[in-house]
Amino acid sequence: MKVSGIICEYNPFHNGHLHHIQETRRNGATHIVAVMSGNFVQRGDAAIMDKLTRARLAVKNGADLVIELPVPYCLSSAENFAAGGVWLLNSLGVVDELSFGSECGDIGKMQDSLSVMQKVKEEKENEIRSIMEKGYTYPRALCSVMSGVDAHAAAILSEPNNTLGIEYLHALKASGSRIKPFTVKRSGAGHNDSQAEGNSASAGIIRSIIGEGNIQGIERYMPANCAEAVRNAVSSGETASLSRLERVILYKLRTSSIKEISELSDIGQGLENRIYSARSAGSLEELLYTVKTKRYTLARIKRIILSLLIGITAEDMTHMPPYGRILAMNENGREILAEAKGRAVIPYAVSLAKLAQRNRVSARFAELEGRASDVYGLALDNIMSAQNDFRAKIMIDME
Repeated sequence: MKVSGIICEYNPFHNGHLHHIQETRRNGATHIVAVMSGNFVQRGDAAIMDKLTRARLAVKNGADLVIELPVPYCLSSAENFAAGGVWLLNSLGVVDELSFGSECGDIGKMQDSLSVMQKVKEEKENEIRSIMEKGYTYPRALCSVMSGVDAHAAAILSEPNNTLGIEYLHALKASGSRIKPFTVKRSGAGHNDSQAEGNSASAGIIRSIIGEGNIQGIERYMPANCAEAVRNAVSSGETASLSRLERVILYKLRTSSIKEISELSDIGQGLENRIYSARSAGSLEELLYTVKTKRYTLARIKRIILSLLIGITAEDMTHMPPYGRILAMNENGREILAEAKGRAVIPYAVSLAKLAQRNRVSARFAELEGRASDVYGLALDNIMSAQNDFRAKIMIDME
């Protein structure tokens, strides 16, 4: 048995994801466990389809076990997103490999870039801070300083999937993990490309197509069962949009104190003051662009706003995921869990209610997950009833 882990969002699952899974199998993986974002994703948005649907599609297209990344880690920085995913894979005790996509496609070069990055962080802190004081984000300031030390390493770090991959490598190293990294070189349309390339389109392009409602021919970019799921979600009003949360976001901000905002994760350098001062905004767009600067990206601002809405605080981020909640699995998934029995250091189970009973931290994480799903239900075209997360029917595919 060779168990490979994938940290993902599948928002939605497309041909590039299928290619990644197939290449992971070709590299010898007999079993694949996916740690997947739930109803909210790292770019600070509502997932286009709910997490249970996306988990089922992942299992139908090559994953064996899908475990949910808790919402505090979904709505956090790339570093925390990677750390949470690696923690859940490490904690199973049976994962041999972490497989991820990258523009670079070369683990050695990415590890070299990680070494340069860590050296620059340690030795050039003042230079980085000086650039940030001019209004630039930390990643951009870091990359700028790195370019003066090693232009090749800086170029690798500047690509979005390389950046996340390097965070995975950092998380593996920091945790002393025995898991070996493996990367698949991305092909076709890139992460930020605005145009499809053949039968390849980024998840962003596909989400735009879905949002426009013109989904004819969408099966060109994704497996047939995923295209069918998209069509069903659109026709039944089960696709989500952050714009539908506009009024509740504005209400939450208008009724929050500056102290509440200051206690959120990823707040710093006076950002709480900018957000608080934007509470008079008359639209979500006005709110976001009032707060946004070169230093604060839209994705970071949206993550913070959603954290405020759900109630995620900096205190919550002092705890690693206390459990692994299973969203979908097949027979191979059962084999992974059987192998993990006696080795896993945190519980892995289907029932959120049972996981919540373990301890105070588990209860808190389950509470946040339930809130996130209730908020997500308001982002759907047809509003979903509350408390669904505790009544969810998990897919166990034994075919």
